[in-house]
Order: sequence, then C-alpha cells, then structure tokens
Amino acid sequence: MAGRVRQPIDTRALEKWISQNVPLIEVPLDVKQFGFGQSNPTYQLTAADGTRYVLRKKPPGPLVSKTAHKVEREYRIIHALEKTDVPVPKAYCLCEDESVIGTPFYIMEFLDGRIFEDPVIPSVLPDHRRAIWADAVRTLAKLHRIDPRSVGLENFGKPTGFYTRQVNTWRAVCDAQAAVRDVETREAVGQLPHFSELMEFFADERQQPADRGTLIHGDFKIDNLVFHKTEPRVIGILDWEMSTIGHPLSDISNLLTPYFTARLDPRRSVNVHPGFLPRATRGLPTPDEITTLYFSVVSSPSPSSSSSSSSSSSSTGEAGDSSLELTLATATATQGLRDRRRELQWAQAFNIFRLAAICQGIAARQAGRQASSEQARRYGDARNPLAEFAWELVQSAKAASGAGGGGGGGGGGGAAKGRDSKL
Repeated sequence: MAGRVRQPIDTRALEKWISQNVPLIEVPLDVKQFGFGQSNPTYQLTAADGTRYVLRKKPPGPLVSKTAHKVEREYRIIHALEKTDVPVPKAYCLCEDESVIGTPFYIMEFLDGRIFEDPVIPSVLPDHRRAIWADAVRTLAKLHRIDPRSVGLENFGKPTGFYTRQVNTWRAVCDAQAAVRDVETREAVGQLPHFSELMEFFADERQQPADRGTLIHGDFKIDNLVFHKTEPRVIGILDWEMSTIGHPLSDISNLLTPYFTARLDPRRSVNVHPGFLPRATRGLPTPDEITTLYFSVVSSPSPSSSSSSSSSSSSTGEAGDSSLELTLATATATQGLRDRRRELQWAQAFNIFRLAAICQGIAARQAGRQASSEQARRYGDARNPLAEFAWELVQSAKAASGAGGGGGGGGGGGAAKGRDSKL
C-alpha cells in the first residue's frame, strides 16, 4: 500500500514536466510512496481524473553500485515486452533529465490486482495457491523463450558468459560495498564471510552450468508479480532494474529461494518462510514440479498471436489446468534430470551469495543514509548469515560433484557451446 512520502520529490516540477510531455496524465497530482522497494524509490501518482500511475526513480546521492538502480533499463524492457505474451504494465514515459526531480525516473501503468508479499500465499485455498505458483512459473518460461531480437533487445546484454561476468561484477561490487563507512560511526560495512573462497568456487568455469543466454528478469519472485484480483493469473511483472540477457537458471533459482532458506533463523536472515519446509503448506508445488513445468513450457513454441486478448484468454485457460499440468509435467520428465539438478544446485548457491551481496549493498546505503526502505537495517543485518549459508551450499555442491570434478563447462567448454541456448 502507498502511504506517507519518506523521500520527498518536487511535485510542482514533476507536474510541469508531465503537462509538457505526457498530457494524458492530468495534473495536479496526489503523491504517495510505496513501502516496498529497497533500491529505487517508488511512488503512486493519482491524477486529477482519479487514474493511478506508478513512478520509479533512482535514489538521491552518489551510488555505490553501478549495476543497480537502472530505471532506464526497466523502462526499455517493459516497453519492449508490451506486445508479447509476457504480462507487463504499460510504460508511459522515461525522463533522464535530473533537473526535474533530482534523478531519472519513469512512469508506468498502475496494475489493480493482488501482490502477495508472503510467497506462501496463506490467504488462499490450496488449489488456488498451486494455480498461482503454476502461472508464475509459466510466466517466467514465457519470458525466457522470447528471442531478444524479436523485440529489439538484441543489444540488451551479452548472449554468453553470463555467470563469469556476474562473478567478476559482484566481486567488484562487494569490494566497494565493504569499504563504505558509516557517516556517523566511521565503521566499515566489511566483507562477507568466506568471500574469497566463494569467489574461487564460482569463478571456476568447470563447475558452472552450461552457458546459455535469454532475456532474464534478474529478481523474479512472487512479490514482484501482480496477480488478477480473483483469478490465479499474472497480469504484470514488476521491478525490472536487474534485467538483461543472461542465464535463465538465475531467474529459476531466485524463484526457488524460499524453498532453500526455509530452514534459516528468521531472526537473523530474510526470505525465511517455514511454510516452504517439506509438506508444511498444502498446495505449494515442490521444487521438482516447478522446474519440470518450467522446462516443459520454455521448450514449447510461443503463441502465433501476441494480441492482448489472445494472451489473456490463453493465460486464463492455462491457470485452470495448473494442477493437472504440474502433475503431468512431473510424470513425463526423464531427460537430463541429473545435469539439471547439478546445475540448479550451483545456481542456487550463487543466488544465495548474490542475495547476501544485495543485503550488503543495502547495508552500505544505510551507512550512507541513502536506504529507501524502512526495513533496510534488517536486510543489511542479514548479509553475513546469508553468506554463511551460501558457503554451506557450495560445500554441498562440491561434495556432490566430487573433489575437483568438472561441471557443465561454463562459458568456455566445447560441450557448452554446442547446447541449445533455450535450455
């Protein structure tokens, strides 16, 4: 829900710019700020005619990370996907002129639906819960099967070497974040536990999943999706700042995170949901069911028509068959299961490390008094327990693959180059 504005913006300057560039939006505006969004401040704009819109902007002040807060990329991919079967809000405008409200921003459609902050989704019946998760999985697969060239995003990222670049990027980001000092106490944020060992493992291309490249969201999870008010159907994907062309397993592992973090101490970590422990919540699909459904959808051809009506009716029909679809997909999956599990194990370990690094970044912004969420301190404090958990997963992955054993071939293996880029 939108409420008080914690980070004020120049409403008059915004109204003037909107009047000149987006006359569809009627001024004056009523401005409120959403409570979610640790990275980019997000506001609800209510126009004079009562229509609601959403504005996202970069945070003020110098930014520690050069890879985050890219609202320009959010706008570009949302706009590009508007005519596909991937559900996204309509993007109205992008303003890169910092003189208007201090930092670049864009305005998009307000989607009037349901956002489930708790991925267990406790407020619905088991069959509805299962159908909601199934449509989330289908939605992710639809994104991954889009050819970037077909929507003008062929230059949105590099098609190969994603995980190697990610390791190098996060190494530099973590070093910068660790060096940030609190503006009052002058205490450094500090490096993550086992950082050197984690980097050594993840940088070994023999251990990495076979190289692939698709459009990826970068932070795909249940609470970044807007669902229809009554139907178990995704009507929009939000928070695209980390989107690029990259390895699809990064999105899958992010979606599966609650299953892995369920056993952590909720007092010391984030994304801890005991409801994801085995058999704890009726209607939740298992990780195997999720990945099997994903692979079955991502390998199927895209619809011939990308009109909104076709997409809407198709999505509605699919959602109604979700339980049967999950069951059949699980029953018919037989090929490459061992390789998939090994690759997913590596990807999940890296994803937990990345979550620790993101929390470290929130701690760095908190130290500089730039954090944009009231929960920033809790997220920042979770960085060390998450890094410890990532190291635990790495040790398990090492044991599973054998000491010094080769993995999927990373970016340089000949076998990896010969594989299909769509999983």
